[in-house]
Amino acid sequence: MTRLLAVADSDSYLKWAAGLLDATPEDWVTDLAVVRTPIAPSAAQIAAAVSGTRAGRAGRELPPVLPARQLRRAAERFRPDVVLLACTGPVVDALAATPAGPLSGPLPGPRPVLVSGLPGISVPATEKAWLFRSGCDLFVVHSAREVAEFSEIGARLGGGGAVALARLPYLDLLHREACGDDAGGVRDRVVFATQAKVPRRREERERILLALAELARARPGLDVVVKLRARDDERQTHNERHHYERLWTAMEAEGRVPPGAVRFAAGPMHEHLSRAAGFVTVSSTAALEAIAANVPLLVLSDFGVGAEMINLVFEGSGCLGTLGDLAEADFRFPAEEWCRDNYFHDRSAGDWTGRVATLVAAARAGTLEPARSLLDGPEHAAARRRARLRLEVPPRVLRYGYRAKRRMRGYLKAL
Repeated sequence: MTRLLAVADSDSYLKWAAGLLDATPEDWVTDLAVVRTPIAPSAAQIAAAVSGTRAGRAGRELPPVLPARQLRRAAERFRPDVVLLACTGPVVDALAATPAGPLSGPLPGPRPVLVSGLPGISVPATEKAWLFRSGCDLFVVHSAREVAEFSEIGARLGGGGAVALARLPYLDLLHREACGDDAGGVRDRVVFATQAKVPRRREERERILLALAELARARPGLDVVVKLRARDDERQTHNERHHYERLWTAMEAEGRVPPGAVRFAAGPMHEHLSRAAGFVTVSSTAALEAIAANVPLLVLSDFGVGAEMINLVFEGSGCLGTLGDLAEADFRFPAEEWCRDNYFHDRSAGDWTGRVATLVAAARAGTLEPARSLLDGPEHAAARRRARLRLEVPPRVLRYGYRAKRRMRGYLKAL
């Protein structure tokens, strides 16, 4: 029997972790928690993230949000063979750091195997992602292309452990639902999935909202929904400077869009896709969820296609389109060859659970050497201390400290 404790720090990583736990062998015992940081999800976000997974079943308590010390005590009680660090890079490094990390010190029994990964599209692979996770024994990604790119980075930079392949856990959930009893239901919804990081400029986001308003005007029978990862008062994995709901409110006040033409909603993506006639995004893993749910889609290319826009992987998919295509509801299905090469490989190709089992056996035999983090040097000590503060200091206190620091800088600059 293998005991796996998963730790998440944001809504997107929690969704990934909950789905990944569902893909573990039946004889594994698993548990899931959220570590408290400034980007920890709200109760509503937690419920949406675990919806459709074992962790979200009716009657089960939602995964708890725990301060770092309580997380350590929970790990001591659970005695995991494996710890899945489903967190943003600095938090992964802070939790795994030797000897100061809350999950790196001696736990009862053999040293737990440390596993990390990325919760969505990771093309192109980046050195930064590898550096933060180089203290883990296994790095989980979701396509053969990602395995090859991160393996090359690992071989070049050193540190870290092996790179393993898994299916994105949401894809099989959505495929089951698309083929279920509701597959022939009403599909009258167009879903726009937001991305916090791109496009960056306010006017670019306003152009998207104008195109959605035009679609709603031209097709009054459609329910045009902006699917949010977080409401304006909630946090998410990445900061969002120009929140779409806030922009729409301002545009309504200026008379630039008709009141109520577009609806804003949160909640589980799979529930929105069950009613969707079309899907659109600039860059989002949710595009893969739409493909899995047999929903035609558009990946907007108006703002560029490349690494900076996080949509490079969709080149050759047949799904790239423009805001003009969106206004005309011109959605597409992806090329089958592209799907085979990107994320929709057969589940039997995944090797992450087998690699974990091998690492656990080595840990129990006392032969598992710890992965060498590339951030162990003194030049990274200050950054690690800042990451530890995000784990150890209550977010409200931390925000007060940041504000005081900014005010002091402004005061000194004025002098």
